[in-house]
Amino acid sequence: MPKKKILLDIDEVVIFSGFLPLINEFLHTNYQIDDFDTYYIDEVAIPKERFAEFKTFQRTRSLYDNPVVLPGAIETLKKLSEYYDIYPCTDCIDPFDINASGKHFADKFALLLQLLPFIPPKNFIFTGTKNLFKADIQIDDRIQNLDPTIETKILFPSYHNKNITDEILAEIGALRAGYDWHTGWQTIDDLLLKQLSETPNKLTYKDNQ
Repeated sequence: MPKKKILLDIDEVVIFSGFLPLINEFLHTNYQIDDFDTYYIDEVAIPKERFAEFKTFQRTRSLYDNPVVLPGAIETLKKLSEYYDIYPCTDCIDPFDINASGKHFADKFALLLQLLPFIPPKNFIFTGTKNLFKADIQIDDRIQNLDPTIETKILFPSYHNKNITDEILAEIGALRAGYDWHTGWQTIDDLLLKQLSETPNKLTYKDNQ
């Protein structure tokens, strides 16, 4: 029997990119990721009069040279890859600097090769239109990316989605991987591994949904 498929977001799910350290370097600040509650932190952190200057500065760096890997992400994904086909599905477009976005694709591809050697590169999907791709399970930190047609949808906890209520998730039939990104992958391990009845190539969910 074919393995089930996981559509996996990368930024804010597997890693925090070097974007925030870049902001701190530019502004000489010491912001932490949990200081923010909106997705586009540059809109909040960078003064409007310096925004164009920051984007020019950003072009001189790679966002993926020194990412922060979220706790348990690689260990859990390696275990999941034994039972599931995993498809990293991730956007690389900077909506505030589209012309420079091509470099992000190359840098992120190189990172995924290094970070996830147990996932075939042919599985990598680079797009912002994620609903074009179907799977059995989707893991993402942005509720607007969760496809209602996918059976198991998991919202990964992040700094910008803390205010999404259980009622909103229930409306779209989504699960929450806890409320803290530090323990999000432990929760996914519980949801997709520990609470599965395991037989070779036959995995059936217990009554946790």
